[in-house]
Amino acid sequence: MSSRRTLKAAEAVREVVSMAILTELRDPRVRDVTVTHVEVAPDMRSAKVHVSIMGNESRQNLSLAGLRNAAGFLQQRIAARIDTRYTPRLQFVLDQGVKNSIAVARILREVLKAETSSEPSETDADSPLAVDPACRSDEAGGADSDSPPIDRADDPPAPSQPSTAS
Repeated sequence: MSSRRTLKAAEAVREVVSMAILTELRDPRVRDVTVTHVEVAPDMRSAKVHVSIMGNESRQNLSLAGLRNAAGFLQQRIAARIDTRYTPRLQFVLDQGVKNSIAVARILREVLKAETSSEPSETDADSPLAVDPACRSDEAGGADSDSPPIDRADDPPAPSQPSTAS
């Protein structure tokens, strides 16, 4: 079986399981469940269904137990839709990707908030991004003034321009 066929079967399983959970499954334990993706074995005998479940850990475990209970029902729905020799045996796995994404976004927001609320300190003037007043070309002592030139021997060389010839 080619990988293209396996991917196609995985997408069909994801579609059938998602719709069955949404419209047909009546288990009160199974709520706020999203099927993120499905991995089907090359022999089509098993499939890992990755699900994202909103709520705390006990709520997630309860929903997973409900899904495992409904595996036979969901396999019947798959068998009715997909014409293969074997109907894959479903294994439900909690997908932590969404939870991790939310945690990373929260951390980034906190870091950005901390950076924007902090006042510039005196050490910021020593940073390599600070503007040297002697380099400015305005009236207040720039390159056009009568001051002596600045020795830039210890500065790194400017990057060269890439050639555009092909």
